[in-house]
Amino acid sequence: MLVVVASLAGCARRGDDTTTIRFWAMGREAEVVAELLPDFEREHPGLRVEVQAIPWTAAHEKLLTAYAADAMPDLLQLGNTWIPEFAALDALEPLRPRVDASVVVDAGDYFPGILDTNIVDGQLLGVPWYVDTRLLFYRRDILRDAGIATAPRTWEEWAAAMAAVQRAAGPGRHAILLPLNEFEPQLSLALQQDDPLLRDGDTRGNFDSPGFRRALAFYARIFEEGWAPALSETQVSNVWDEFFRGSYAFYLSGPWNIREFRRRAPPALADAWGTMPLPGPEGPGAGIAGGTSLVLPRGGAHADAAWRLVEYLSRPAVQRRFHALSGNLPPRRSAWQHPDLAADPLAAAFRDQLERVRPTPKVLEWERIAQELRLVTERVVRGGLAQDQAVRELDAAVDAILAKRRWIVDQEAR
Repeated sequence: MLVVVASLAGCARRGDDTTTIRFWAMGREAEVVAELLPDFEREHPGLRVEVQAIPWTAAHEKLLTAYAADAMPDLLQLGNTWIPEFAALDALEPLRPRVDASVVVDAGDYFPGILDTNIVDGQLLGVPWYVDTRLLFYRRDILRDAGIATAPRTWEEWAAAMAAVQRAAGPGRHAILLPLNEFEPQLSLALQQDDPLLRDGDTRGNFDSPGFRRALAFYARIFEEGWAPALSETQVSNVWDEFFRGSYAFYLSGPWNIREFRRRAPPALADAWGTMPLPGPEGPGAGIAGGTSLVLPRGGAHADAAWRLVEYLSRPAVQRRFHALSGNLPPRRSAWQHPDLAADPLAAAFRDQLERVRPTPKVLEWERIAQELRLVTERVVRGGLAQDQAVRELDAAVDAILAKRRWIVDQEAR
């Protein structure tokens, strides 16, 4: 590892007049962004960008190792739920002064819920690069045949639609697919409530609150009524093929599936499906504020050069190119004004949903908490765990996860 670190440090400059920006990106984004960089390098003849692709499965460990070895890159793609962890390590440069001075990065142009995921303890630590949220893919023809003329906007309308679809469905068919190995459906419903998921300064669980109880009750009802099968995604042969076979009329998923469903749709069903924002308790509901951001590790030798790259990748025109190459959705409202997005009815529902997304609690333990949420709610569905007991067990598990956080908060108060 020391050899690798030394070699990377040696690549910081090429010759005497060229600065190399080391940029770590994850997954397919690392491949796609390389196609955008020649124009940046032509605009900045003294700068070169060296992209290192990191698999998502190895990214977290690699980043922590690099931080411990003082070998962070100049620029980093970071999942926005990871930002609180690296904020706790004091590993990220605050960006508010750079954003305020920028003529490119306009904080007011970003979807508020997405920008908020980058703010920890009042510090802006990242610039959103692309966004992710969850909403409903649905079969228009199945809803029409069940007597549902318009897409539901409230939980009550959604329940009525699922009940109607289920009554009309044949054997082995259901109204909706909500895989039990995912936490996003129940988290989406929980974020639509007024009650926060954590309390006491984000040091204890708040799952025994009236809001989360409502969300859990609605989620559990979907399975109790038989509207959804109690299956994980691995128990479904192929979610796309089953969707077009009519095995279910609703499927909660993310923007990457726009391209996938278009590719797999049979010609006869090309116009028989669509996307719709999530219904909420009283009207269109909130959703998850997901995605990744561009961050500058604190103390980087080439922070000014790396910021120029952040500005370039944040241009609406470049974000539209990035969307065309990757399918990832842009975080800036102005980027959605281009006809490629503005005229796409399948993307329009995501544009609508992004105005109402909410961040998850900004604690470094959040991913562990999300898995506890999944495990406990799965026991409600599969094992018949009573909902009263479920929320108590979930609070107890989350309180245990947050024990160190409480201790730190207490020490700081002392």
